Amino acid sequence: MAHTTSNPKIHEGRNLKRFREMLQIKQDYLAFELGDDWNQQKVSLLEQREKIDSDILEQVAAILKIPADAIRNFDEEKAVNIISNTFQEFHDQSAGVNFQPNYNINPVDEIMKFHDQKMELYERMLKEKDEMMERLERLIGGR
Repeated sequence: MAHTTSNPKIHEGRNLKRFREMLQIKQDYLAFELGDDWNQQKVSLLEQREKIDSDILEQVAAILKIPADAIRNFDEEKAVNIISNTFQEFHDQSAGVNFQPNYNINPVDEIMKFHDQKMELYERMLKEKDEMMERLERLIGGR
């Protein structure tokens, strides 16, 4: 099992935990999806590791439905710096900058966008319901 090579400041286990929590996925669910050799405690230990084996990282990323590179390359320090620098650029009064955005929003377009997002969410929820039913049937059938 080969380890990934990445920035030493990046803690892949911590990144995995962040993404899992953002997606509101429990360690138990992740363990169930990883297979019989896994349990909640093993997932917890995985999230404490600085480096995660590539094959396991790929499996976890597939379960979370995110690219493995998102876990490998997410650097919280860089993200915070980018956000704070962007915020500072737009709100730095000492430099004489007074950023006031000019919004040209068409309400009908916004309503249509909202409707499309709602439909996508509904379709995704139906798909996830079907997947959950399959998992439950697998779980019940395995007993």
